[in-house]
Amino acid sequence: MTEKSPGDAVFRYRGSTFDSMIETLGEVFGTFDANLVGRAQDFRWGLDLTASESAALITGYHNEGFQFRAQWCSEATEHLSIVVPRRGGMAVTHGSRVAEARQGELLLYRNFEPDSISMHGQSNLIDELVLNWPLIQRTIGETFDVPFRGSLDLSPELDLSTPVGRTIGNLTEAIIDGIRDNGPLCQSPIAMVHITQALADVVIRMVPHRLSHLLDKKPCMIAPGHVRRGIEFMRANINQPITMPMVADAAGVSTRALEAGFRGFKDTTPAAYLQMLRLRAAREDLLDPENHMLLKEICLKWGFFQFGRFSAVYRAHYGENPSETRRRVCGSYPRRSS
Repeated sequence: MTEKSPGDAVFRYRGSTFDSMIETLGEVFGTFDANLVGRAQDFRWGLDLTASESAALITGYHNEGFQFRAQWCSEATEHLSIVVPRRGGMAVTHGSRVAEARQGELLLYRNFEPDSISMHGQSNLIDELVLNWPLIQRTIGETFDVPFRGSLDLSPELDLSTPVGRTIGNLTEAIIDGIRDNGPLCQSPIAMVHITQALADVVIRMVPHRLSHLLDKKPCMIAPGHVRRGIEFMRANINQPITMPMVADAAGVSTRALEAGFRGFKDTTPAAYLQMLRLRAAREDLLDPENHMLLKEICLKWGFFQFGRFSAVYRAHYGENPSETRRRVCGSYPRRSS
């Protein structure tokens, strides 16, 4: 049922209990356990949800403020949220740090990280644009060309009066307007892919995080010949059981010099760089709907001899398991199981 709330927002889902709200959200983003912190008197809520392959929009109304803690299940999808407060505000707590946004500000957070989430003000109205975390992971890999795992430590608060805030805010608003009420972006998957990729790229390049220092390197800092030769050897023998002494020998330097070169110009080790190349190759196979190899066959093909270890590294790098990548690409297309 559709219900008009205060203002112009329209909600397809509504209720009067916290549990019913969590259940509705779980249907879209995967089940999670949540506990209300404190008591909300006469709790009422309204939600409108629009989901696509690369992003989703949550418009939420709450008649009064509240705080809750959530524990996501393993099947839940990981994502980056960009919160646009329309009325009231929203805050996330991670450890001792509290990040908060009200009107005129944006709040960015990865859903698996907060210890608690709170909504502020009566008749609270929030738009939350949700970007799939694999999109962010892929953008990081393409931008920095280094292995990445763990928390990005993204700066969570953005002032819309700043140039960066306006840029990200304008892109966010364009996507929100384009997908709300089954808008034009819902009818154009290609446009949706490009505009969400543009937003992810701007966020990674303009919002401070743990890898931002790599953007300060001058473009003219071309890697020396021995580093380039080492990379060429890795690419040419990526599916072979090569060792770092073999790479150093092909590059014409000692293993110590090779290590120093990669740390100085690629901000990583030669072994980690080779692993990244192999992960990318494995991902290309997994993203190919015509590839009929088993997951374990792909794992072995690219030099990963322990499937459990491969899955853990793959998830840390791309934000999803290898099986999830294949399932997302292939859908119901019949294929041999792994």
